[in-house]
Amino acid sequence: MSGTSALRIRWAQRPPATGAAVMATGILSVGLHLPGYEALSRIALVLTGISWLGLAADFAVRLPRERERWAAEARSPVALTPVAATAVLGAAVADLGWQQLAEALLALAFVLWAGLILPVMWHWERRMPGVVFLGSVATEGIAVLAAVLAGAEGVAWLAHAALVFFWLGLVLYLAGLWRFDPRQVLTGAGDHWIAAGALAISAVAGARLVAAAQSGLYLWNNDDNGTLRAVTVGLLVLACSCYCVLAAAEMLRPRLGYDVRRWATVFPMGMTAVAALSVAAALEVHWPSGLGRVLLWIAVAVWCAVLASAVRSALGTVRSRAPR
Repeated sequence: MSGTSALRIRWAQRPPATGAAVMATGILSVGLHLPGYEALSRIALVLTGISWLGLAADFAVRLPRERERWAAEARSPVALTPVAATAVLGAAVADLGWQQLAEALLALAFVLWAGLILPVMWHWERRMPGVVFLGSVATEGIAVLAAVLAGAEGVAWLAHAALVFFWLGLVLYLAGLWRFDPRQVLTGAGDHWIAAGALAISAVAGARLVAAAQSGLYLWNNDDNGTLRAVTVGLLVLACSCYCVLAAAEMLRPRLGYDVRRWATVFPMGMTAVAALSVAAALEVHWPSGLGRVLLWIAVAVWCAVLASAVRSALGTVRSRAPR
């Protein structure tokens, strides 16, 4: 079997969790943009866009051919990965001022979310892995993108819609926490980190809503704004605390070797960095800024390590399938 055929087989057999790679790369683009590393941010954005287009094209081609497979996957929490990936890509392009593209991505993310969220929740079980938090991540991703566009374009109703998704995302986090298997902290293959990522993206959504209210829009009164600020800071503290617990568990029980779910580790790491930087900027508090920069470079290093592991795994598959 040729190397090209082996790669085709590997691509065809890839799990839906590969969308987490798009999320991880996209959030690094957002994170690198915030402190001004524009060249690296644009490179990450290009990689995100190419990966997203590849997954979208593959979905469009294979949907008519493998409907039963896609129907089965649509009931899994991992099905919400495209929603989050689309929202993250939208936030990255919105930060660059490409509002029309960001609006299209927001509309697509919302349509996907509306069609998937109920079937996914209906098939939730007890003692689930970290993917159970993708319901919260996808919902908060829409809140982030809507809040960014509301602030940039001065659209009050979009900010209020973002606020609804913000609170709904927190409700879904609590529901996911009830279903989450805590043993995953010590045994999970990488997606258990989404527990921290969901808190972090909620903090980002809160920060973006605060920033939208500071853009000249009258969205809510001072008491409501104070509540939103307090909740946002609380979410950041919880996200950082969860990050520390998960990092300690990784050192206590190292899980070496490549697993596609490791991309779901990179995303929360990058998202926690973005949360710290976003809260520092929107709420004008200084302590999260330095923390965010440190966490950002940790996330970049882990992204590089996971990418290297993925390449080694792919090359190993090609060699094993090559004719001898």
